Amino acid sequence: MTYDTVDTPYGKLLLVAGPDGLRRVAFESEGFDEVLASMGGDAHPGSLDHIRTQLEEYFDGKRSHFDIELDLDGIGGFRRRALEVMAAIPYGETRTYRELADAAGNPDAVRAAGGACATNPWPVIVPCHRVLRTGGGLGGYLGGLDMKRGLLDLEAGRALFAA
Repeated sequence: MTYDTVDTPYGKLLLVAGPDGLRRVAFESEGFDEVLASMGGDAHPGSLDHIRTQLEEYFDGKRSHFDIELDLDGIGGFRRRALEVMAAIPYGETRTYRELADAAGNPDAVRAAGGACATNPWPVIVPCHRVLRTGGGLGGYLGGLDMKRGLLDLEAGRALFAA
């Protein structure tokens, strides 16, 4: 595995990739050393320029879609379907947890849809920030609600990030 970091208006993101694609994006608040240790195997620093560049372009407002191979190994069932639905939510649009559950094939699995967002291994790239509570409340976000609000504002063209 190779890891790299990218600066964002809200701190660094850790990127971890293996031979089958991007395995993880993590926030500083998760503790990069802890994330790397939890992934098992050897991880070495290296260049993930193609991923870092796309994220930098996104945060600069110059990219609305990512072209990054994701390592889906070990992700199946409803969680995988929910991640696929999240990945297809268009830039600048939002869905509710209920809509996510319905589109992933189980309208009664609203809590599981929230769980899929909370355990999304690729935040920002698979846009769990675009999933909101019914009624429009932000819900949670591992990167913090300021970041979630900032990402939504960036995509709506409303404002630059307020660090």
